[in-house]
Amino acid sequence: MREPTHNNSSRTFRGLCQNRGMKNLFEPERVDEIRARIARIRPDSPQQWGEMDAAQALAHCSEGLSWAVGDTVPPRMFFGSLLGRAIKGKVLGDDAPMRRNSPTAKTLIVADARELAAERERFLTLLDRFASGGPTGCTVQAHSFFGRLTPMQWAILMYKHIDHHLRQFGV
Repeated sequence: MREPTHNNSSRTFRGLCQNRGMKNLFEPERVDEIRARIARIRPDSPQQWGEMDAAQALAHCSEGLSWAVGDTVPPRMFFGSLLGRAIKGKVLGDDAPMRRNSPTAKTLIVADARELAAERERFLTLLDRFASGGPTGCTVQAHSFFGRLTPMQWAILMYKHIDHHLRQFGV
């Protein structure tokens, strides 16, 4: 017997239900948490690792969300096509935070100067769009490193990614 399918793709319902209980951006309380933490970032918030300042980090997180909602389709990374599936389970398998100085896709690197207020507004718009869109609002395109993700995996990954950068600035 075939499993019921998600109405936005051929992903299975079982795939949507994986990782239940993990922090993710389909949970309204997680979205509220992120919004409150974003409000505490200041232009002079000191970074605890990495090279981006606070405005650049928000721009970087916005680009990740633009992947998740399908506005941007990233090219598949060669290294990811080799190891992405194996690493995906380790990254998305529990609520452990992402490691400091983790590698990033070149298309997500933000090196130019950004204005924090504008980046915060753009980020919050994408955050609300992702959260309110729910599973049907997720992209069906593959992640550049991890490959194909279910909507729940996107929601977990986006939470973990954003949390990683908020911790980078102590919020």
